[in-house]
Amino acid sequence: MNIHNLILWATATLTALIAGLFYAWSCSVVPGIARLSDTQYLSSFQMMNRAILNPVFFMSFMGTLILLPVCTFMQYSQPVSLRFWLLLAATILYVFGVFGVTMFGNVPLNNALDAFNIPAASPAELAAMRLRLEGPWNSLNTIRTLVNILSLMLVIAACMVYREKA
Repeated sequence: MNIHNLILWATATLTALIAGLFYAWSCSVVPGIARLSDTQYLSSFQMMNRAILNPVFFMSFMGTLILLPVCTFMQYSQPVSLRFWLLLAATILYVFGVFGVTMFGNVPLNNALDAFNIPAASPAELAAMRLRLEGPWNSLNTIRTLVNILSLMLVIAACMVYREKA
């Protein structure tokens, strides 16, 4: 076990944690809160969005964003190895399909919900906010979940590829 392999395994672990988070959200939280009234749905979603902004989440979400390119760079050598290409593909997918979708899709929706005054809203305003949020947010979450799973599969494949010593 060398530093390259330790970082590869740490990268795989963080990528798996985030993929698991998005997957669990998709198959448990989304169907559960979909059954709530507009007020309950928006209030619950607002509280979960606030609660997830914590060091444990950031460690895995941002840690993956940092470790994937670092790990990819560490695997670069001449000739270029299959492990490098797998990690490069995983990095590109994560950066654009997970981080990018989150930052430019889910986060603006989360911010709009966070700024929405639920107690002061009328039933029509609550229904309109839910309509504005629920479908688009869930679609974006599905995209980032599937892309994260694909990125994870590539990292796992990279872990399984034998790397010849230079």
